Amino acid sequence: MEREHRYSSSGNFSRPYVAGGQRPSTPNSQGRNPFNGGVDGSRPGTSTNTSGNPFASPSESRPDSSFDSSSGPGGHFEDRSARYFHSRRVKKGEVEKPWTKKADPKEKWVTILPLIGIFVGLGISGFLVWDGLRSVIKHEYCPVLEEDFSRGLDPAIWEKEVQLGGFGNGEFQQTTGDDTNVFVQDGRLVIRATLQDDGMIQKDTLIDLRKDGSCTSKQYYDCVAATNTTMGNSSIVPPVLSGRITTRPGASIKYGRIEVTAKLPAGDWLWPAIWMMPLDSIYGPWPQSGEIDIAESRGNNYSYPQGGNNIVSSTLHWGPNPANDAFWRTNVKRPALHTTYSADFNTFGLEWSQKYIFTYINSRLLQVLYANFDSPLWDRGKFPKVNANGTRIQDPWGQTGRHNTPFDQPFFLILNLAVGGTNGWFEDNVSEKPWLNASPNAKKDFWLAKDRWFPTWTQPQMEVSKVVMWRQCDGNEDL
Repeated sequence: MEREHRYSSSGNFSRPYVAGGQRPSTPNSQGRNPFNGGVDGSRPGTSTNTSGNPFASPSESRPDSSFDSSSGPGGHFEDRSARYFHSRRVKKGEVEKPWTKKADPKEKWVTILPLIGIFVGLGISGFLVWDGLRSVIKHEYCPVLEEDFSRGLDPAIWEKEVQLGGFGNGEFQQTTGDDTNVFVQDGRLVIRATLQDDGMIQKDTLIDLRKDGSCTSKQYYDCVAATNTTMGNSSIVPPVLSGRITTRPGASIKYGRIEVTAKLPAGDWLWPAIWMMPLDSIYGPWPQSGEIDIAESRGNNYSYPQGGNNIVSSTLHWGPNPANDAFWRTNVKRPALHTTYSADFNTFGLEWSQKYIFTYINSRLLQVLYANFDSPLWDRGKFPKVNANGTRIQDPWGQTGRHNTPFDQPFFLILNLAVGGTNGWFEDNVSEKPWLNASPNAKKDFWLAKDRWFPTWTQPQMEVSKVVMWRQCDGNEDL
């Protein structure tokens, strides 16, 4: 292109004039964007950008997609940003406003009626609780014995029974009066089972407790036992030594409460018991005059089918003769909760009145046995009219006119640890029991299996930390 040189009106030589009316190297002040490839910041060849954005990227450096994107600069973004949000799902006027509506007066009863029902139910429940508490007989109790064994065994209260006749159950132990089997250690009474001298079983032996006057029974076979090694003779002296103590000398109650805190033994064929017998057998020989078993157990472990040291049972024995003992009508078992009664101390309790007897463990709420006396025991027993031999059975309690007879006389407490027995407490053919109850060789068979049962005697003792006895002293105990 040919350039022209022009003079200004002042006579100075001016800059070269370029065709088109633009100066060389001078930005176009009429809309050209020096920061973009196009005149208006848009793609080359598009219409002029009237916004005059001097910061837009040159068209040549922008990707094609940015020209149609909402994130790109220009009118497209600005148009969208000015629009308001509105729901496409709910149209104007379709929104429900229940709070603006007038409520139906009947709807309030949907709330009122349930509330009335709740308050009426609470009122009835409160009345029943009050009426139940009001009807519970509250007795007055007076202390009889509180024994913690801190002073040993007081002979004015406790007596060690020394016998070897099996105590009517065919038990295998001989109870002793020395400190080997019954003693106080660290403030606790300990009744421990130990083995008899093997020599007294392997050779001819005679034990006669009458010689030194130690036998506490007047019956011959409770005081004398022998081992006879003659061929075919199965007689042996008791294979185990143990202990049995009672409060006969100094503590008994006729109605009241008893609590014994004890830890029971662990070992096969051990038989611990916390129980009571009458001071005087007024109504006749056992079980006519009654027996109260607060707690009995077995030293076998939890796998024993009849219940091992994880089970405690409470029982009342009563009936016109041993063949008609109605104990099964008043016998209840209670398992330990995720433990055993040989693992720790538990409190075994009894509450006894004219109207009821119940036993419990640790709390009166954890009841084991409950027996009420709302009808005569003779009627409840439903005993036969005659014995097997045809002899008529007489009611031994009818003359008193009291429903709780024979449990209306003073009873004393017994604590003992028996071993074995032939009365059925350990059933035949269960858990490899090594003897049969009806066998004349029962004690000997038990002893010959010593290698099986003796290793299980990991805790062959009953420990007692406390004994408390109260008598009921309302003033109407003789009614």
